[in-house]
Amino acid sequence: MAYQLSRLSVLVIEDNQPMLDIVKSLLTTFGVGQVIGAANGEIGYKRYCEYNPDIIIADWMMKPMDGISFTRRLRADDAGPNRFVPIILMTGFSEKRRVFQARDAGVTEFLVKPFNARDLYKRIAQVIERPRQFV
Repeated sequence: MAYQLSRLSVLVIEDNQPMLDIVKSLLTTFGVGQVIGAANGEIGYKRYCEYNPDIIIADWMMKPMDGISFTRRLRADDAGPNRFVPIILMTGFSEKRRVFQARDAGVTEFLVKPFNARDLYKRIAQVIERPRQFV
């Protein structure tokens, strides 16, 4: 099913600039209305507070704040704009314990690198079709 994504805002948090550019380009191609980038979890948290995005896509491995720490901070902060915003975590780790760790931190969907455009679109469709509360 194709969605009208022009009113959607997505924050992408990725410390690898080429990967950030690819994800932003894919989202723009999907028709996402506003795509915001951030180079790490610290900057990402500031942008989350400033823009209040509809979806967040974050990398796991970043410094000074990684995707798991970012997720925990966001989920625990009552002062933030939306503790329940869907978070899609991108990572090269696919071991079961890593998936459980991400889930337990409050990640909504898990996206294993390398991925293609269809994989990313499916995760976005998943958070739209089947929204869930974080653990």
